[in-house]
Amino acid sequence: MLALLSAFDPGSDRRAARSLKRTRTLLERSRAPFSRSNFDPGHITASGVVLAPERDRILLVFHRRLLRWLQPGGHVEPEDPDLPSAASREVLEETGVGLDLRVPPVLIGVDVHQIPARADEPPHSHHDIVFRFLADGDDQIAPEWGRDVQWCAVDRLDDCDADDALKHSVARALAAR
Repeated sequence: MLALLSAFDPGSDRRAARSLKRTRTLLERSRAPFSRSNFDPGHITASGVVLAPERDRILLVFHRRLLRWLQPGGHVEPEDPDLPSAASREVLEETGVGLDLRVPPVLIGVDVHQIPARADEPPHSHHDIVFRFLADGDDQIAPEWGRDVQWCAVDRLDDCDADDALKHSVARALAAR
């Protein structure tokens, strides 16, 4: 995991640089960095910025707890062989949109963000590792996901209330080869 993170260059993105440093610290000091019950200093999650085949739109999921449109993602499960697999599993589970397996995932972001408390857990940080994926040729959203999943034009991210972390990840996704 540390080797994977060493390949990530946040460039001038200060938030991503701080997140990268915090995530490295988590990995170096925690005995269970992937455990969803590791609340202090948080745990690793994985997500995917999914580009439509034409690379003109991204796939977003409405997060009911945070009340925002975000890239699909979530917790790493013990059966996930690696982080890109965890992110792709989350994309499929949350959206039903298939990924083009001929296009390898690319690490495009690291974002540490706060998750509010629930009855069964305190507030904590998600150390999200973000990968770029390309949707397969059929980028239609099935009706069962339609209300909570949408495509957003990459040049209209403000219309989808995208935060700076997502905007920077989308820019890196579009630049990645």
